[in-house]
Amino acid sequence: MDLGVQDLYWEQEGAFTGEVSAAMAQEAGAGFALVGHSERRRLFGETDEWVARKARAALAQGLGVVICVGETWEERKAGRVEEVLLAQIAAVGEVIRDFQDSEILLAYEPVWAIGTGETASPHDASEAQGFLRGSLAEWVGSGRAGRLPILYGGSVRPENALELLLAPDVDGLLVGGASLDPSSFARIVEAGAQAWRFRGGV
Repeated sequence: MDLGVQDLYWEQEGAFTGEVSAAMAQEAGAGFALVGHSERRRLFGETDEWVARKARAALAQGLGVVICVGETWEERKAGRVEEVLLAQIAAVGEVIRDFQDSEILLAYEPVWAIGTGETASPHDASEAQGFLRGSLAEWVGSGRAGRLPILYGGSVRPENALELLLAPDVDGLLVGGASLDPSSFARIVEAGAQAWRFRGGV
């Protein structure tokens, strides 16, 4: 089991009080970092460029990275889902290409589903994640894009975990609040095992 950090800063050292570098995270025992979470983007003003710089710093230090992308409710209502996702992927595409042998995961987390109880339908999740995979192919080729895991995150619960996991292009789940309840999290893990069996695992 790997420990991870929910954020980091892209500089390795310097006068950046309150920030944690990739080297510091690794020294503390972290094996991966989460970057670009919707709350970091929305509440702290993180830009696509910042997310890319954080991802590059983590990977250069030898950490795995989970890169979060997703649209707001206003962007979805305006029909801008693909536009927003394409911009977010374009920002990190070069980083993913430069570290093709590193542990990289994408997480599609629609902002409107974070902590709200609202969840993207399996169809919506599959459609967005299929678009992400196609967009990635322009940067890393279809082979690498097909192998890169894309997770779904956003009000994942035991009740919806299995149907989300069975949706095309959904390779796993980024679980938030439900992971704080051992019983709920155990049921989500069991849903993962069921999905694995349904998909031909042993």
